[in-house]
Amino acid sequence: MRILAMVLLGLTMVACSKANRINARSLQSAQKSVFYIKEHLPQGERIPFEVSYWLLRDQIKNNEEFLKTIEGKTAKELVDLGKDNFTKRKASGDTAYAQYENWEQMISKSAQQPSAQESADSADPRDKKGYPSVDYKMHSM
Repeated sequence: MRILAMVLLGLTMVACSKANRINARSLQSAQKSVFYIKEHLPQGERIPFEVSYWLLRDQIKNNEEFLKTIEGKTAKELVDLGKDNFTKRKASGDTAYAQYENWEQMISKSAQQPSAQESADSADPRDKKGYPSVDYKMHSM
């Protein structure tokens, strides 16, 4: 009984230790994994992590190569890859990155931009009728 408990504890520890690593068996599992990791990061580390993911995704068009690149990476390892990618693209004269002096400036500007979801939520045209009403957001049963 004691051995079984130790084995189960060991399996739990292995499963928990992989929770902070990207599971890139498929694009869908990678996106779920990235979302999960991002939600469990401290607030200040979320934007660099997300920017790094999308910077790498933009750079590596081949799905299999992209998945191989991010497989098993921790948040810190992914951010390091993103920084390296930013540095290489800026040095090569990529116009999208030439406007930034360094990685920190790009992250700072990214943090200032509202996310697409926040913009979509706040831009409901029915909110501009001039009177407060919430019943238009109710769904029929």
